[in-house]
Amino acid sequence: MKGFTFDDIPGQTGRTALVTGANTGIGYHIAEMLADRGARVLMGCRDLTKAEAARKDMLKAVPDAQIELVELDLADMASVRKAAEGIDTLDLLVNNAGIMWVPHEISTGGAEKHFAVNHLGHFALTSLLLPALAKGKAPRVVTQSSIAHRPASIQFDNLAGEHDYARQKFYGQSKLANLMFALELDRRLRAKGSPIASIACHPGVAKTELTRQVGWAKLVMPIAATLLNTAKQGALPALQAATDPAAQGGDYYGPYGFMEATGATSGRAVATATARDPLLAARLWEISKDMTGIDPGLPPAT
Repeated sequence: MKGFTFDDIPGQTGRTALVTGANTGIGYHIAEMLADRGARVLMGCRDLTKAEAARKDMLKAVPDAQIELVELDLADMASVRKAAEGIDTLDLLVNNAGIMWVPHEISTGGAEKHFAVNHLGHFALTSLLLPALAKGKAPRVVTQSSIAHRPASIQFDNLAGEHDYARQKFYGQSKLANLMFALELDRRLRAKGSPIASIACHPGVAKTELTRQVGWAKLVMPIAATLLNTAKQGALPALQAATDPAAQGGDYYGPYGFMEATGATSGRAVATATARDPLLAARLWEISKDMTGIDPGLPPAT
């Protein structure tokens, strides 16, 4: 079956896209490719010094690109609110930023940091940007999940990670939350009759800087990298979700390759039954509202 390739990305002239975590790895290539296709790209980044260096690199590759910086710390609700307040109209939001396998730390709403940054930060940002997206042309929200969602479950009674904390397990939980949120968001948007489509994706297993917190990964990754997708290849499913004219709300994309781990093209991915469970998703939605103090204003789909 033919998959989606970089050559299939249509022109994006006239569209404005916000990409979180756009200064490095997969996010960098998502932003660069959208800019190359003519979109005005807002780079949502925590470290503006690194973001400016990345912006300059993008401009070397795409001299006429429209690229702007937006200061955004997904672990800080005040920063999330400020970033959203500065955006009036938006066509595309790519929830890409994330942390992986970090030491235990408590963050937003008393949640451990994987859940706080990867899920709650994007839940809040998306919620605050829904009015801006509603003004956009064929608006989309793209949320990055992971194949790490497959064995995961949501430990509703241990979101702080105070019991049996394990980096891989809590990372997987956060990526399951990303996918559950993306699918539940689309259900609620459809029920409301909104023009906004919510689409999920995952990059497979790509060589990025996400494992920089783990000592053993620094030794293993240079060897394993020869078997993995590059960060640019890992960006392709998100770019399909963001730009493919055939993509629809509720879709989920990943690499076309062995167990969706690698592949030079992108296509439909498989979400677990847990990720597709609307009752669990509704519970996650309510807890996310409480932990962030932000209400998207979308009632449950019936």
